[in-house]
Amino acid sequence: MKQFQLSMILMTFLSVATVETRVYSQTNAAPPLALAHAHNDYAHSRPLLDALDHGFTSVEADIYLVGSELWVAHSQDELKPERTLQSLYLNPLQQRVRQNHGSVHATDDPFYLLIDIKSAAEPTYAALAKTLARYPEMISVVRDGELHRNAVTVIVSGNRPFEMMTAETVRYAGIDGRLSDLGSRLPSHLMPLISDNWRKHFRWNGKGTISTEDQQKLDQTIASAHARGRRVRFWATPDTPAMWRVLHGNGVDMINTDDLAGLETFLRQIDRDR
Repeated sequence: MKQFQLSMILMTFLSVATVETRVYSQTNAAPPLALAHAHNDYAHSRPLLDALDHGFTSVEADIYLVGSELWVAHSQDELKPERTLQSLYLNPLQQRVRQNHGSVHATDDPFYLLIDIKSAAEPTYAALAKTLARYPEMISVVRDGELHRNAVTVIVSGNRPFEMMTAETVRYAGIDGRLSDLGSRLPSHLMPLISDNWRKHFRWNGKGTISTEDQQKLDQTIASAHARGRRVRFWATPDTPAMWRVLHGNGVDMINTDDLAGLETFLRQIDRDR
């Protein structure tokens, strides 16, 4: 009888400790950073999890269609069967959303999953659409032209099947546009983001002061995108505080980085200085 009572006390203590640990970890989690985007997130030692620990609200994964599965890698020679879109991203995000009662972070900040299609556009997207449909409680969806937001908004980049996605009446992802799409009449729920290679459009390399010409072009780009309800992101930007300061100060919505800790430190310092 005494042994039974001792076991019950121990189980109660462990249960309480587990709850306290869970509450502690959520309470002390890094506050979300609305502008922080993890470029090639899968290259980090803990895909998704490292970004979340730094408070990032957007991550990027490259995918290939292998058989009927979606594998995550930057190039074909890096493909591994255990590194699937579901195992690295969708399933951990689903668990996180359930733990946080409908949000990726402990707050209700939106979260973006950019999926860069590396293999053929149409068959890869067909497999992706079927996969995303298995997470209806988590993934934002457009039904008959009306956006229903959930915890995770998916945006397709890379090889983008424009016609295929435009024709869908139920769609679990948007299209990542380019600067050439700034004048597009596509609705923002279909093209919620404009992304492009910084080096192809701007001369400034993140050192010294941005030129007047580049500043004007940046202003025009952001104003045009925002006027149509689209967010803005640039890749191939130097990971330097000078570049981050210009992007942040001019209203870029997603600051692209491979340096998770560096960008987190920069953005939190700005928040403290306000």
